[in-house]
Amino acid sequence: MRRLAIVALIPLLLAACATSVKRLDVEEIKDVSGRWNDTDSQMVAKAMIQDALSHPWVDQFRRAHGDAQPVLIVGAIRNRSTEHIDTHTFVNDLQRAILNSGEATFVAAPGEREQIRAERDAQAGFTEEESRSSHGEESGADYMLLGSVNSIVDQAGRRAVVFYQVNLELIDMRTNRKVWIGDKKIKKYVKRPAARL
Repeated sequence: MRRLAIVALIPLLLAACATSVKRLDVEEIKDVSGRWNDTDSQMVAKAMIQDALSHPWVDQFRRAHGDAQPVLIVGAIRNRSTEHIDTHTFVNDLQRAILNSGEATFVAAPGEREQIRAERDAQAGFTEEESRSSHGEESGADYMLLGSVNSIVDQAGRRAVVFYQVNLELIDMRTNRKVWIGDKKIKKYVKRPAARL
């Protein structure tokens, strides 16, 4: 009888250990680990760009340049947190927030520019003249956005408070003056389940 009970439990145990996948809406907020995630990246990027574009430097630039949009370039965004954070995803979220604002635009990063320049070189010998892109017509950036993602973890046993602070600075490319400094903070309380045997 005992053997029969064990044999009957084996399929249940195997089913309990099976991987389960559920598709989520990309807008749904689901925080599983308590670590920095896609929701944090998008929320911080949107809030910080809105804050940056609401400050006087935008109007000052437009008055000085005949209502032209300021052109930004996103420089180094460093991960100084206690965990792995893909800063490229965060940079893309920043760029998307800049473009979607309609208040400013940005130019390609150095690695992207090298690819574009190589394509222009290729076009020079193989593309019909009227559709060819030529060198010397690139737009320069007026401002560079630099920053970092930082974190502090306060942990005791299975409980932790994780504090994130994202710092960004916008620097005038001509004068090196900082025209905006912003930060966004996120605090998460994480309680992990007891270890299972």
